[in-house]
Amino acid sequence: MRQYNDLKKMMDVAAGRRKASLVLKGGTIVNVFTERTEVGDIAIEDGCIAGIGEYDGLINADMTGRYICPGFIDGHIHIESSMVSPPEFEKAVLPHGTTTVITDPHEIGNVAGCQGVDYMLKATEGLSLDTFFVMPSCVPSTGLDESGAVLGPEDIKPYYENSRVLGLAEVMNSVGVVAGREDLMEKLKEAGSRGKVIDGHAPFLGGNELNAYVCSGVWSDHECSDAGEALEKLGRGQWIMIREGTAARNLEALMPLFEAPYYERCMLVTDDKHPGDLISMGHIDYIIRRAVALGADPIRAIKMGTFNAAQYFGLKDRGAVMPGLRADLAVLKDLKEFRVAAVYKNGVLTAREGVCLGAGKDMGSAGKTASDLEAAFPSVFDSFRMDEITLEDLVLEQKGTMERVIQFKPHELLTEERLVPWQDTPGLAPGVSLEQDIVKAAVFERHLHTGHKGLGFVGGYGLKKGAVATSVAHDSHNLIVVGTNDWDMVLAANAVRKNGGGLAVAAEGRVLGELALPIGGVMSRLSVQEVEERLQALKSCTRELGISSDIDAFMTLAFVSLPVIPKLRINTYGVIDVDRQKQVPPSF
Repeated sequence: MRQYNDLKKMMDVAAGRRKASLVLKGGTIVNVFTERTEVGDIAIEDGCIAGIGEYDGLINADMTGRYICPGFIDGHIHIESSMVSPPEFEKAVLPHGTTTVITDPHEIGNVAGCQGVDYMLKATEGLSLDTFFVMPSCVPSTGLDESGAVLGPEDIKPYYENSRVLGLAEVMNSVGVVAGREDLMEKLKEAGSRGKVIDGHAPFLGGNELNAYVCSGVWSDHECSDAGEALEKLGRGQWIMIREGTAARNLEALMPLFEAPYYERCMLVTDDKHPGDLISMGHIDYIIRRAVALGADPIRAIKMGTFNAAQYFGLKDRGAVMPGLRADLAVLKDLKEFRVAAVYKNGVLTAREGVCLGAGKDMGSAGKTASDLEAAFPSVFDSFRMDEITLEDLVLEQKGTMERVIQFKPHELLTEERLVPWQDTPGLAPGVSLEQDIVKAAVFERHLHTGHKGLGFVGGYGLKKGAVATSVAHDSHNLIVVGTNDWDMVLAANAVRKNGGGLAVAAEGRVLGELALPIGGVMSRLSVQEVEERLQALKSCTRELGISSDIDAFMTLAFVSLPVIPKLRINTYGVIDVDRQKQVPPSF
């Protein structure tokens, strides 16, 4: 319950002795407690819901024929993955009914450490969108990753004094947790002793190893890709975050979780979402819409996208249409298409018919402008420290007759290991085979000028000519480039380097398109609409180079360097076998 500015005034409104400042009249209200709907008025005063029933207000808004539900809550997202600044992210999600997000700033944390986290905290101050944080637990993700910073237990501890910091973010190094690695134990004990939530990230973990992981205090997971895995984790008491983002789409496989009793401990999250998907498809509203189309009960789905997340994170002032809670409300046209007609944040009309009404206009309550933030956080805006890439940097020595290919799986972050005979085709880089859909991959360290690099091969990407490069490469965000030949790979990679981060596509000796992401090498200074327009132009280029429209060329590539998701990855150390946590040769 909120602490009201004037409790007596709130009681007078609730009891009907005084007119409310605003009444939403005659709407069909979604009740997450009874899992039914009821027609009535919602009286709003001082940013809160005073009462539900029959009321008259100083201002009355007719809601006849509309459905009113709690504002949506995304329980796990990395704002940086939207490739726009926090105020622009707000403009993308508020019109879709999202009023609260819990973000893990480990993308910018891997680039700029504490300064990156501080930037995100400052840039989200004063926004209409409530932005809470969970502190990055694995920067770098494992000992086999090379980021721009290290966040140890002592670095994280002071942030827990901030009321917007709710806990410890996804503990990706499940192997280290199960083994009792000292630095992880310190982070887990600190968060646990403060009563903070601890989020998990442990694909396929089961049996006694899962017991150990849960025993450490990790009570959620967003990496389940099938219902069997999710049910085992639910059975051990974990909350399951059902993820439907741009790259990882697990909703359909996890539809059994929308049934009783499982849905009571499940919530809906996006994890990583590109701007185009946010604008055109939606956010949490899209997941609910799709779940209902797949057979889910609409009110249960709403509960999973609102109340359940609030309960898990201890946000007791939101998540339901209830007297005393914040008036964070989404007004829906129906409970089938889930089109959001209007959004109220703290009782104020904040978005209507897909348009923000003044949201995102401030960079923070402290009056920080974009230039102020750039001056305050220099390592965030100057994060590239590497030499120009040359053809010599791409020489991959053949050490045998076989090559090891990192094989992508459609719409999943998981990869497979594929072993094929070494390929040699004139005009292509050694090891590349267009017939077998195998292209070359390289990752270059770009934070600390170490000169480290990893070379290997990926399959199932669809590229037929040219190269694609990006500095959005989870979680360390080094420079990754894939291509059919070394010349175009050099062009694309150097275009990203020159821009201080971003995306680039090259073919036949020229750069076809690029998008600069100078904020940590992961976010743009442009508006969400401008970023989307340029991103679509780049995706059009990738389709011309052979990549299917069914594949997000950049989001798919972004995860190939993250050494905590099975089976194979590639980073500045080389090709990594995630299960064994060791480097393996690309050819043998």
